[in-house]
Amino acid sequence: MFKVLQNQNQIDAAREDMKSKGRSVLEGGFLKALKRIGLLEGLPVGDKVKSWDVAQTLEFIDAHAPREAKILDLGAYCSEVPVSLVKMGYGNVSGVDLNAEVKKMPYADKVTYTVSDFMKMPFPSNSIDVVTAISVIEHGYEPERLLAELGRVIRPGGYFVCSFDYWPEKIDTKETKFFDLTWLIFSKGDVSSLLDVARLNGFRPLGDAHYEADEPLINCMGFNYTFGWLVLRKDF
Repeated sequence: MFKVLQNQNQIDAAREDMKSKGRSVLEGGFLKALKRIGLLEGLPVGDKVKSWDVAQTLEFIDAHAPREAKILDLGAYCSEVPVSLVKMGYGNVSGVDLNAEVKKMPYADKVTYTVSDFMKMPFPSNSIDVVTAISVIEHGYEPERLLAELGRVIRPGGYFVCSFDYWPEKIDTKETKFFDLTWLIFSKGDVSSLLDVARLNGFRPLGDAHYEADEPLINCMGFNYTFGWLVLRKDF
C-alpha cells in the first residue's frame, strides 16, 4: 500500500477528522512557538503539515491492531503518533529516538521511551506488532540496515507503517543535510528499490501502489515535494 499526499484539502480534512475522533494532540502555533523557545514547559508535539500521514497511520492501526498490540514509533521525539495511540486506548506503546529529551514527551508514564539508534534497537526479536515512522527514514537512509533491523524486531504478520518526503521524479538534494544526516527525497525509483530490499527481509507491500503526485505541497531548503505513505507486512 503506497499513497501520496495530493493537496492541502487532504491535510485539513485529516486534522479535522483527528480532532473529531479525539486523536489530535496538536496545539496552536503560539503555544508551540513558546515551547520551542523554552518559554513554556513541555515539548511541541506534532506538526499540522503532517496531519495526513499521521491520520492515515492511526486509521490503519485502529483497523489492523488490537488495543493490546505492541507498537513502536521510530523517531519519537515530538512525534504525535505515540501520544495519539495512548488517547485511542493502546496500552503497550513504545518510542525510540536518539534525542534524550524524548523522555520528556507527554504520557511518558504510559509510553516507554528509549534513547537508541533505531538501526540497532534494544528489543527482542519478533517482539513488535507494528512499527511506525513519520518522516524519519529519509534522514541518514540506509535501507539494508533499516529493513534488516525491522525484519528482526517485527513479528511475522506484523506491519511497518511509514511516511517520507516524496516526489515521483528524482530530486537531487546534493549536500543538503537534516539533523547532521543525509537527506533523501524519495522518488518512484527509490520506493521501488526500498520494496526490493524489504522483500529480501520478509516484507511485502500491503495493497496497491499509487505513485502519482498532484501538487508539491512542501517547500523546504529550496526543494518542492510532497509526502508518501507506505505499509509493509512481514510474512516471515
